[in-house]
Amino acid sequence: MTTTQFSALMADMRLPYALRRVPASTFKTLLPLPESPQTGDIVLAEIESIGKNARLELASGRLCSLHEGDRLAVVFGNRYATKQFEGYARRDGHRSHLLSVGGLCGMVESRHSSVAAPTRLRQLGALGDGAMRPLRLRDFSLEFVSHTSHPRVVAVCGSSMDAGKTYTVASIITGLRRSNFNVAGIKLTGTAAGRDTWSMLDAGACAALDFVDGGYPSTYMCPLPELLDLYRLLTAQAVSHRADWIVIEIADGLVQKETAALLRSPAFISTIDAWVLAASDPLAAVGGVVQLQRWGIEPTAVSGLVSMSALAMREVTEATALPCISAEALQRGELTSALLKDKPRMVHSSERYIQRSSAAQI
Repeated sequence: MTTTQFSALMADMRLPYALRRVPASTFKTLLPLPESPQTGDIVLAEIESIGKNARLELASGRLCSLHEGDRLAVVFGNRYATKQFEGYARRDGHRSHLLSVGGLCGMVESRHSSVAAPTRLRQLGALGDGAMRPLRLRDFSLEFVSHTSHPRVVAVCGSSMDAGKTYTVASIITGLRRSNFNVAGIKLTGTAAGRDTWSMLDAGACAALDFVDGGYPSTYMCPLPELLDLYRLLTAQAVSHRADWIVIEIADGLVQKETAALLRSPAFISTIDAWVLAASDPLAAVGGVVQLQRWGIEPTAVSGLVSMSALAMREVTEATALPCISAEALQRGELTSALLKDKPRMVHSSERYIQRSSAAQI
């Protein structure tokens, strides 16, 4: 393919959120498609038909409408979303599906009954650099930054997808910021999409990071040692922004495989100072608290969608003996005083964390 032909193919190409760390100037050539796609492989695709995802979140954060014939760079990855798609980094000949608004591609294995069929893609080829090497998202990961300071960490987990985790994270960040702390936000697991990190920045975070910054388009099927290394990388980056606190969002529900692995790992839970459970309803809150306690985790509070009802909040508090705090109260800083009273964790040393990380078992 000549340079002119490649330039014509690349004209008006859309660059999605999942590839926000990949400079458009890196795309120099079109190569044959990978025989067996791997997570992180970057390809050029053309839309064949519009389905569930009729819009694409661009690297800039803007949502653009999609049309048949549009060309976009996409990245292979796996997706786990109980209310949307189960999908895997595969292709069927030259065809695949758009798995997320953030530019993840693969093949849908199953979907929620209320969700439309996926947008269909025709893959044109793998995108390569000037040396004819296929591009992979991992090539554009942030580097680990050595540090000696250790911010305190709040982890927000949920009873399920869409339990209110993201709004809870943003509200905690706002509350801490109003007490004059520098706060960083991290979306540790999930599927590439910018809504969560944008909301962290809107809440006043000094930095908002996610797994894309570590070279992952999603974290479904990511082994625990890699998740721990990713956590170490992102927290080190947060420290470089002089964060006093880090608020971490962990995607999906407690029983999702990667979430459960993290929350059963001493290498992870020993680094967390406080836990907040986001739940959709009182029974989900009770079940979530019981499960966390089985893993040796004592939540500081419950929030999420359940906190939109005064009666539901009362049920949660009566059943769990934990405060159920609304988003508005979190933003006012009502959780902040409780966080400041908690004793900091005993282990802070990055060297000891590295040792625990390499030996972690679930």
